Amino acid sequence: MSSTETRSTGPGAADDYTDLAAEIADQIQSFLVAIREIARGENPDTTLSMLLLEVSQLCLAGGRLGAISDVVPVERFEPDAGPDPDVDELRERIAGLLDPVDAYVEVVDPVDPARGATGFRLSDDLASIASDLLHGLSHYRDGRVVEALWWWQFSYLSSWGSSCGAALRALHSLIAHTRLDHHDEAIDVLEGPLPAQAEL
Repeated sequence: MSSTETRSTGPGAADDYTDLAAEIADQIQSFLVAIREIARGENPDTTLSMLLLEVSQLCLAGGRLGAISDVVPVERFEPDAGPDPDVDELRERIAGLLDPVDAYVEVVDPVDPARGATGFRLSDDLASIASDLLHGLSHYRDGRVVEALWWWQFSYLSSWGSSCGAALRALHSLIAHTRLDHHDEAIDVLEGPLPAQAEL
């Protein structure tokens, strides 16, 4: 879909957005199911790799939302989506799984380096992302398709998109260090001096 494409926001707007909303909702629900499963901690050895996979796939959904023209809700004010979802347990479970690699440092805004870098936590990022997605999902499940897409797009651009990108970079770095640092050590051993008994 072209980023310059314009969609109607009149009475038939929901029909125009039906297919896209269904696809985005499916990706979001898949992410939420997976992240909850990971947080259960039944396979701690695969936590980092599974988080990398799920966040990468969610970035694709976000990219689609960022690429289309602005979604304009039917009503001037956002309909009540109910109470904010409780993601504290999810945050705590992920923090426990990732301890002591939960914290990382990220540049706040690459376009404005003067803002500097600050510390973040993967568990906070993932819980915040889940909260934003669940809020839009409440609209979608109540049949407010345009409002759901509007919220997902708005919150992607203002919040969970940057959190996804930062989390993805942190997860990639953790996995890269785990794999490559170990590999470098193996190379050092292989390229080191031969044991005395093996020397000619």
